[in-house]
Amino acid sequence: MDIDIGFWLSLALLVTVAIWVIDKVFKLKQKGGRVEGAVETSNSLISVFFVVLVIRSFIVEPFTIPSGSMLPTLQVHDFILVNKFAYGLRLPVTNTKIVETGEPQRGDVLVFKFPENRSQNFIKRVVGLPGDTVQVKDNVVTVNGETIPRELVREWDGSGAWRRQYVEQLGDSRHLIWQEGKINPFTGRKLPQSRTQGEWQVPEDAYFVMGDNRDNSNDSRFWGIVPEELVVGEAFLIWMHWEPIFSIPSFSRNGAIDKVEANS
Repeated sequence: MDIDIGFWLSLALLVTVAIWVIDKVFKLKQKGGRVEGAVETSNSLISVFFVVLVIRSFIVEPFTIPSGSMLPTLQVHDFILVNKFAYGLRLPVTNTKIVETGEPQRGDVLVFKFPENRSQNFIKRVVGLPGDTVQVKDNVVTVNGETIPRELVREWDGSGAWRRQYVEQLGDSRHLIWQEGKINPFTGRKLPQSRTQGEWQVPEDAYFVMGDNRDNSNDSRFWGIVPEELVVGEAFLIWMHWEPIFSIPSFSRNGAIDKVEANS
């Protein structure tokens, strides 16, 4: 279940401030006993909730990667940090932009609210910007008629399947992507995955996004564009990798996301 931390932090801050106001009016602490202790505890939490809410809403927010759609760039159980002011300062809960600070660029790793379920956060790479025409055909991506450059750097065959790893250039971002498929057991021919192909026109104030694990990603090819109002921020840093809770955290993947990609 996705928990809206921003909502609960805002609610907690509102409740503690309300208790502080009530105490000022009705002198609750003068009653002593448990009431005094509860009021003092609540008052001491106001600054904590406020600082955490400000940092999380306007500066940086931690996320955990739950799926393999961004492999090999981001692995399942990677812990990342998201820059919340890269694309504008937004109010908590409503996500309303109040200050312009920048816009997503082609190649950015974008965190956003899933258009079909806004309680979920998704992470993908920006491929199409407002006004772009994006086409996917035979596993080749073109934007405005120009093929996105990529270079084959590694290939695996085995167990009736194949995988290719490319270095792709999207804007200023050089990153790794995966494509894969099956091998015909009779002819040995490599067959591509049957993924959605087509052409999409990106409207204004929206973005077309895809996962780096191109044949295993639920992205704009299936459910459409990301409206600007659903943008959360730019993922920029891996700070920890932690498998199931009883394992030992690993810090071997720490670093800027694009830097990690280039050295993978």
